[in-house]
Amino acid sequence: MSKSISTEASLFASQIENRRSALRELLRSQSMAVLVETSVETADVKLRIVEFFVRAFALIGDVESCLALKYEALVLREAIHLKDRDLQVSYEEWLTFGRDSLNNGFYTIAVRGFENALVCIKSHTNVDPGPVAAPVVDTINDIKRLRDIATALVASHSVQTQSAEYLKRKAISVDLKPGLSSTHKKTVASSAFRYGIKKRNIQKLYHSRALDRDVSGT
Repeated sequence: MSKSISTEASLFASQIENRRSALRELLRSQSMAVLVETSVETADVKLRIVEFFVRAFALIGDVESCLALKYEALVLREAIHLKDRDLQVSYEEWLTFGRDSLNNGFYTIAVRGFENALVCIKSHTNVDPGPVAAPVVDTINDIKRLRDIATALVASHSVQTQSAEYLKRKAISVDLKPGLSSTHKKTVASSAFRYGIKKRNIQKLYHSRALDRDVSGT
């Protein structure tokens, strides 16, 4: 009985995952189509559309698409916040975005998030008079540390990718070597065969001339 329930539960979970994957692909394709169609709209309209899809992707658990569009939403807010101060992006928002991206393995956009967080916090402290408070300095150092970690992971990932590609090319090269060796052997054999024919023809020519001399001498 318990085995049957376990099987049914596993089947149900598989069906849910399949439907979620289908929904994820559908939402991705639809979001791309909508974003292309609204590319000529104002920044305000674009922001509302992007934020809608951010929430939609968050609901279905598509972290990659959610973070990608979240970045676009933050950039749009930065572009139009002069008209609406409520849209200004705080360094905390950029920092949260950077951490979420870092924790989910999206190191490149994590670096961007941390860089923007540093720009925000530094511009804020430059506006306020007086020396920078120790907590702010600590926060800046923490953001820099996270940025450096993300940067190192980007470089490490790049090296790993290059190494994987090199090993793949090397494996392909090794697989092709027997064929190349066989081709080389065929080429050598063909050359030897042609050389043998040529040598034989020369010998026949010499033999024929010798016969002619013998005939003419008799």
